[in-house]
Amino acid sequence: MLHLIIAESELELPPEPILDHPAILNYAKRRGKRPEEIILDSTYHHAALRKLEDGERRGRPDIVHLCLLNALESILNKEGKLRVYVHTRNDDVIYVNPEIRLPRNYTRFLGLMESLFKEKTVPKDLGLLRMEKKTMDKLIDEINPDAIFVMHEKGEKTKPWEFGRTLAEFKDPAVIVGGFPHGDFRKVDFGRRVSLYGESLMAWTVVNEVIVNAERYYLP
Repeated sequence: MLHLIIAESELELPPEPILDHPAILNYAKRRGKRPEEIILDSTYHHAALRKLEDGERRGRPDIVHLCLLNALESILNKEGKLRVYVHTRNDDVIYVNPEIRLPRNYTRFLGLMESLFKEKTVPKDLGLLRMEKKTMDKLIDEINPDAIFVMHEKGEKTKPWEFGRTLAEFKDPAVIVGGFPHGDFRKVDFGRRVSLYGESLMAWTVVNEVIVNAERYYLP
């Protein structure tokens, strides 16, 4: 089983300091929601984000959306050999049921995430998405992988197909991909760092490369 963790993802509700910002208030009103119930999104809230620490990298739920779509639609997932988790900057962990059909539409995805932050499990009767407060360290302890790889542009240069072969040498490896637009991990200081290309890649591209090359060796 390959465990994929989208780590330190910029998926969150608006923090207290910007709840009364016009960009937040106007967007919430248009959505028919309270300001503290909406997902922070730099597309709509960039003026408010300028007032936050790390504001230039926050409010990027689109990265999570694209990573999840690519992972969940993969052959590896359809064959039952992939488990996906989303860890956020605020130490929320989302457990993703491999059978979920995630909305392709981005607005519907935002609505689903807003429901998840509020209800902690959606749908209530199926629990295809479940959220818990949990640090990366505790999530790793829970998964108990026999190898941990952190995808990093300054990591050990490895050809994608070679990395797929390396993953296949382990029973339950974990691969960590940053769910943020730029910069470095804030808290992930463990695992073997690996780079699949000489330049930085988008998170969803890294997810694709990891999964497709794992499929070479995981699937009969």
